[in-house]
Amino acid sequence: MILVTGVSGALGGSILGGLRAGGLEVAGASSSGDGAGVRHADFDRPQTLEAALAGVDVLVFVSAGYAEDDVVLARHGAVVRAAAAAGVKHVIYTSLAGSGDLLTIALAHRWTEARLAEAPFDVTVLRNGLYAELAAGMALTGAVSAAETGVFAAPFGDGGLPVVAREDLAAVAVRVAAETWADLAAGAPGRHAGRTYELEGVSAVGGHDLAEVLSEALGRPVEYRTVPLGEVRPLLAGLEAYQAGHTISMFSNINADLLEARRSDLPAFLEPRPALDVIAATVKSSLRPRACPPGPPAPARPPVPPRQPR
Repeated sequence: MILVTGVSGALGGSILGGLRAGGLEVAGASSSGDGAGVRHADFDRPQTLEAALAGVDVLVFVSAGYAEDDVVLARHGAVVRAAAAAGVKHVIYTSLAGSGDLLTIALAHRWTEARLAEAPFDVTVLRNGLYAELAAGMALTGAVSAAETGVFAAPFGDGGLPVVAREDLAAVAVRVAAETWADLAAGAPGRHAGRTYELEGVSAVGGHDLAEVLSEALGRPVEYRTVPLGEVRPLLAGLEAYQAGHTISMFSNINADLLEARRSDLPAFLEPRPALDVIAATVKSSLRPRACPPGPPAPARPPVPPRQPR
């Protein structure tokens, strides 16, 4: 049987849906699971993991996300230990793309990869790129200001962010899990065992791109203007400390243009959806297009990105 964790999130839910559509023996797990339709697996309560992993051969381990590093390490370590104790044969882990190595969120992912490499089961690492939906969220947080001023202000400099549609990442995970299950059922060597796939976005988007998306969605000209990082920090005051740190880390890396993808295995699995099309569709679905008369160049509020959703 295949088990997918984090199915209350968008990525895990899409993976579970894709595997069910393929007619595979699959179950979902979540900290909010009721134990019936969805298994209860609370990474903060390792005692729940034994029952959640009972009878599981292939585990699709969706990373447990947004918290202080020590909390994430404890969660992920508990899953690795529980999977080994339960006799899981193959773990597929959703990690972070290599282009994000300098991001603060990379630490927990690389630590988890190292723990998985030491474990007694086969492992496949899916190094997921940042979501196109994350870039759309950045555009949306600047939409009100852009509608009023005609300016999308962000601390991106001339840098870009390589992004990929979340549904593309889910589709790759579905294929890898299905093929891994098929190999196990046939007693064949696992074609994905020991593999790490870089699922990077094949193109980068920058501030000018997001301004063009907003211009089309809002029905008025919008230009991009870079702003200093120091202007963004006061806007993060309401966030948890780790959230503020991750946000500044992302902005700093974009501004320094250090997130460029070195290679991508994504096209070997599917034809990637154009990132700007995904961003534009997300923005348009969240905004009612409206014509805005040109306004005076009032101060524009830099966007604060949402978390990368699971």
